[in-house]
Amino acid sequence: MHELAITVIGPDRTGIVADVAEALAGVGANLTDSTMTRLRGHFAMTLICNGPTAEEVEAALRPVGLLATVSRVEPEAGQVANGEPYLVSVHGADRLGIVAAVTRVVAASGGNITDLTTRLTGPLYVLVAEVDLPGGAADELAERLAVAGAELGVDVTLRRAESELL
Repeated sequence: MHELAITVIGPDRTGIVADVAEALAGVGANLTDSTMTRLRGHFAMTLICNGPTAEEVEAALRPVGLLATVSRVEPEAGQVANGEPYLVSVHGADRLGIVAAVTRVVAASGGNITDLTTRLTGPLYVLVAEVDLPGGAADELAERLAVAGAELGVDVTLRRAESELL
């Protein structure tokens, strides 16, 4: 059995998820993890599947008419979440470097970003990230994020994630 990482992107339209899921099921690819979203009129998805070869999956996705890439990856080796779950949120005027600055501060604190979403809505830029932090790192990270937020002119908050929200 092969573990595959698949990315699919194309102009948004009704039925993309169904078309891709049916194509994968048709060749016996079991979808294990996925993330899908609409980005400025384009639909993008990243999937991890188990099953057939990369070539079989590529052939199955060709008729869907989207840009698809398929790569074989090594299965996760018993990874266990290390750290405590937190949410970082950023709200403010859009400007260059927000994602770079905030994620660098998280990385410097030993935080692992497990999910990150950004959205530009008019002049408002919003970033929401799920992060795993080493025990005891949250207070110092909150202080460093406040400094970064002030330099960027945005509001940055860090709060413990409630397990039912994830």
